[in-house]
Amino acid sequence: MAELPLAAHAAPVGGTPPIPRVPAAFYVRDPREVAVDLLNKVLVHNDPVHGPISGRIVEAEAYLGVGLDPGSHAFRGPGKRNATMFGPPGRLYVYFTYGMHWCSNVVCNPAGAGGAVLMRALAPLEGMEAMWSRRPKARRERDLCSGPGKLAQALGLTGALDGTDLSAGPVFLLDDGTPPPSRPGNSVRIGISIGKGEESPWRWWVPGDPNVSGPPPRPR
Repeated sequence: MAELPLAAHAAPVGGTPPIPRVPAAFYVRDPREVAVDLLNKVLVHNDPVHGPISGRIVEAEAYLGVGLDPGSHAFRGPGKRNATMFGPPGRLYVYFTYGMHWCSNVVCNPAGAGGAVLMRALAPLEGMEAMWSRRPKARRERDLCSGPGKLAQALGLTGALDGTDLSAGPVFLLDDGTPPPSRPGNSVRIGISIGKGEESPWRWWVPGDPNVSGPPPRPR
């Protein structure tokens, strides 16, 4: 897959303007709106060792704020683990799950309200060598970022990056002009326990993209 131009990450080169970062105002909205609009945005990590590693977001899930969504880390209010969810919108919220995976989210809603969007899958764009080195068990390109744990591992997103300002980097989102699909795939979220909002249809994806994390469950 073709890499993004250098101008995506640096000052204009040869008169080519850089691809703009997603503005801060984009995130100050309901996570369900942000999740849909995140589809086809480009997630970039300017890794200090490997350089830019990026992929296009092809799947996302919304998690709401205090008292609104029992499947959300924000449901019972702020604590040590989820403090980033209650800070300024447009920050990266990274948490550890199942004792083995990091998962990465973008914080939404006004500060203090909680809420985030889990980035579930990417279509790899650049930094492929670094992705393969971090995910040596992947059998094909679509296995590199087809799930939230795989995505974070491939891009090197760990708890050390929790709270990163997405408008300043080193992790950020780009809008290269590719719009979200006019009719995104939609279903209930994946892996939500019974009684934790498992019936809420707050997962969206780019239809037909091979990097989506799995067969779409039937909407409820």
